[in-house]
Amino acid sequence: MTLRNLIYSVYERRLTAKLAGKPVPRHVGVMCDGNRRWAREMGFVDPNDGHRVGAAKIKHVLGWCDQAGIGHVTLYLLATDNLRRPASELDPLLQIIEDLVVELSEEGNPWRLRIVGALDLLPAQTAAALKAAEERTRDRSGGAEVNIAVGYGGRREITDAVRSLLLEHAASGGTIEELAEVLDVEHIAEHLYTRGQPDPDLVIRTSGEQRLSGFMLWQSAHSEFYFCELNWPDFRHIDFLRALRSYATRQRRYGA
Repeated sequence: MTLRNLIYSVYERRLTAKLAGKPVPRHVGVMCDGNRRWAREMGFVDPNDGHRVGAAKIKHVLGWCDQAGIGHVTLYLLATDNLRRPASELDPLLQIIEDLVVELSEEGNPWRLRIVGALDLLPAQTAAALKAAEERTRDRSGGAEVNIAVGYGGRREITDAVRSLLLEHAASGGTIEELAEVLDVEHIAEHLYTRGQPDPDLVIRTSGEQRLSGFMLWQSAHSEFYFCELNWPDFRHIDFLRALRSYATRQRRYGA
């Protein structure tokens, strides 16, 4: 073991020890940002080389979440805005995401997957593969429930939730006026992609960017945020532990 690895190992154990008995987020949102920037800085010509390395990081992070006792994880992999990228970049990226999700759904992995996003905006073959992977994990337990946000936009999610609510109410024979009289936030929350799950306690974004970019706009109203300067492929276990340490030191007021 090199001196650098030894120092890393000691620091990792120290961070882990300091987290013992501290509050742990029930749900962590992860904005896996900086893959293209990492590829460029590393001298790769194809930005998808960064996406491939970033995809390989996902399984490690889910293992870290399981070790920490985090029950829900949302991975922001592809925004609706990203769908405007040129086909030369978008098509390989969609294949990388599809391969990742299929791998996570393989026998022996503990995670229960939920695909969240506007699947109708994706190629039919991709959408079908993602849904099939989700179905394979439906009865799993022992690991986190993992939301895979693909073709996802927070505004689109809220729009879809309101549309679903209106259609449900109309199907029951109700009028718009009747719905308007009783409508509250819980009615909309029950139609979000993440219905039935706790809102994210902690949102982590890599690459140094400090903005939401449409990620979980409704659910993150009271989330704590942790911005990491590293690009996603360089995100390490100690960086994850630092995020948990930062979360554990915060006094959550929920607006009070």
